[in-house]
Amino acid sequence: MADTAARTVVRTRSRGSYAASGRRHPLVATAMVLPLAALLAVVFGGWDAVVTQASSVGVMLGR
Repeated sequence: MADTAARTVVRTRSRGSYAASGRRHPLVATAMVLPLAALLAVVFGGWDAVVTQASSVGVMLGR
């Protein structure tokens, strides 16, 4: 599968060059996905499914 997601570019102090960061902070990822999840829940009326999935993800991240 092709890597199409934009990556954050960070500057390293030692060489002054740019390197692509392949990781994103979990709170940033959550902030990105929550508006879309809420929109889909409202559009398709699947609020119970969204709550169930969010609960499962929360339990998984808590480990």
